[in-house]
Amino acid sequence: MAGLATSLGAGAATNSLNQMPDLDTLFLFGSNPTEGHPIVSLWMKKGLRNGATLIVADPRKTWMARKAAVWLNLRPGTNIALLNGMVNVILHNGWANTSFIERRVEGFHELKAKVAEYGLERVEAITGVAGEKIVEAARLYARAGKAMIVYGLGITEHRTGTENAMAIANLALVCGHIGRPSTGIMALRGQNNVQGASDLGPLPATLPGYQPVSDEKVREKFGRAWNVRISPNAGLKSVEMLDECKRGNFKGLFILGEDPAQTDPDLNHVREALEAVEFLVVQDIFPTETTRFADVILPGASFAEKDGTFTNGERRVQRVRKAIEPLAGMAEWEVICRLSTLMGYTMHYSHPSEIMDEISRLVPIYGGIGYGRIEKQGLQWPCPTTDHPGTETLYTDVFSRPGGKARFVALDHQGPGEATDAEYPYALITGRIREHYNNGSMTKRCSGIAEIAPEEMLEMSIEDAAKMRIKSGDWVNVSSRRGRVTVKVRVTERSQPGNVFMTFHHRDALTNVLTSGYRDPVTGTPEYKYCAVRVEKL
Repeated sequence: MAGLATSLGAGAATNSLNQMPDLDTLFLFGSNPTEGHPIVSLWMKKGLRNGATLIVADPRKTWMARKAAVWLNLRPGTNIALLNGMVNVILHNGWANTSFIERRVEGFHELKAKVAEYGLERVEAITGVAGEKIVEAARLYARAGKAMIVYGLGITEHRTGTENAMAIANLALVCGHIGRPSTGIMALRGQNNVQGASDLGPLPATLPGYQPVSDEKVREKFGRAWNVRISPNAGLKSVEMLDECKRGNFKGLFILGEDPAQTDPDLNHVREALEAVEFLVVQDIFPTETTRFADVILPGASFAEKDGTFTNGERRVQRVRKAIEPLAGMAEWEVICRLSTLMGYTMHYSHPSEIMDEISRLVPIYGGIGYGRIEKQGLQWPCPTTDHPGTETLYTDVFSRPGGKARFVALDHQGPGEATDAEYPYALITGRIREHYNNGSMTKRCSGIAEIAPEEMLEMSIEDAAKMRIKSGDWVNVSSRRGRVTVKVRVTERSQPGNVFMTFHHRDALTNVLTSGYRDPVTGTPEYKYCAVRVEKL
C-alpha cells in the first residue's frame, strides 16, 4: 500500500477482477494464486483460456509458472534488479509509451539514468535469470495492448517490500499500462478483508480513509465527530508494539483475531514480548499459540456470526450478513464498544449499519456507500456520493497524487537482510498451500483437510536432495540463526537448487522460529520470503 500510494496516489488495486478475461498479457509476480488466492486464479484462467499471454516471475515453479510463456525464475530478494532490467530493455528498444510518460508521469530522467546501470549482464548475475528471458518478458509486456501486473506477498514480504511495489509501478507507468480497463496493477492482499481493514484506520499514521493524523483539518474533523482530541503523532506498527512490550514500555496489549505467536517472524522474540507484557487480552474464535500467553481470553465471532462489510482486493465493499447469532452472545464490535465504555469513553451503536453511516460521513472514498446501496451488489471505492456508481478503474484521467501526475522512483537493488553462507547455505521461502489457511486454527480442525495435508513438509529440489542423499519422507532438521524445526521432506521440481520452501500452517512445526527480524523500514512488514537455513538429515 505504501509503495503504490507513493507512485500512484492510492494504496490499492487499480483495476477489477472482471476485467481479466479481456487481457492480452498477464504478468504474475511473486504470487501463487492457484493455492494462495484460488478464486482470483479462476479470473486469471478465464483470461488465459481467451488467449492471454502469461509471464510469471517467481523463484518456485508454481502451477502458473508451468503455464507461462516466460518463467522468470529469479533468486528470492532480487525483484528490483529484475524490474530495473526490464525497464532498461524497454527504454533501449524504444518500447516505452513516451506520450503517456510526458503527459502523466514525473521523474522520468532520474529513472532512466538509474535503470541504465542495470544492463542484462549485471541483472543476469544478480537474479540468475537468463538475459534472453528478460528481453522476451519485457517485449511481451511492453508491446501488449492490454497488460496487467498481478503481484502478491512475494513482492511485499521483503525488507524492500515498499520499494518492490514502487518498481512494479515503474514498469506499468513506463509502458502506459494503467488507467484503462484490463491494464494496471492488482496487489493481492494476504487475507480476505485486508483492504477493508487498511481503509478504515489501523495504520499508525492515518485516520480512516488514509487521512493523515499530521493534517490539522483532518484531526479537527474526527475530533468533532468523536468528541476527543486526536494526537498529531503517528502510532506504532504491530511489530513495534511487540518491541515495546519486550522493553517494558507497553504494560497491556489487546490482540483481536491475530496469532503473532505463530504467524509473526522470529518467534522467540515474539514469545519474549508476550511474556513480558503485564496484561494480555486475546479475542479469537479458537485457542491459538497466542492465547497460551493471555491473561484473559474473549470469544470472537466467525464470519457466519458477523453483520457488516468486507472490502476485497479490488476495492469492492461487500455486504456480509450473519447466518446465526454470535455463539458467545456478543459480536466483536459490541465487545469493543462495551470495553471502551467501561474504560471511560462511551461508545454505543444499535446496529453495524450505524457504524457504516459514520464511515460514510467521515471517509470521502466511502462517502456514497451505505447498506441500502450494497444489499445486492458491492461498490468499489472511491464512491464519494450516493449517486456515484463506484470506480472500476482508477486513474483514467489523473492520478491521485499532488498535481495529478504519477511519479517514477529510481531504485537500487539491495538484496535480503541476511545472506546464505557455508553454515546456512539454503534460502528458505515461506508461503501457503491451498489446503490450509494462515495459522490453521480453522482448517486443521477439519478432518478431511487434515487428512490431505496433516503435517509441515520442507520442499527441496531434486538436485539438492540427491546431493544430500535425501528422499521424500525423510526427516530433517531445518536450522537458522534463530532456531530449529524438525520436519519431513518433499522432493520436488517446484523448488530450484539452493532454495527450500515451507508453510507456516502447523503448530507442531513453527516455521517462523526460523524467519528473521528484518523488516521493511517504511511499513514494518517482515521479510518472510527469505532467510538463510541449514538442512541436516536425521
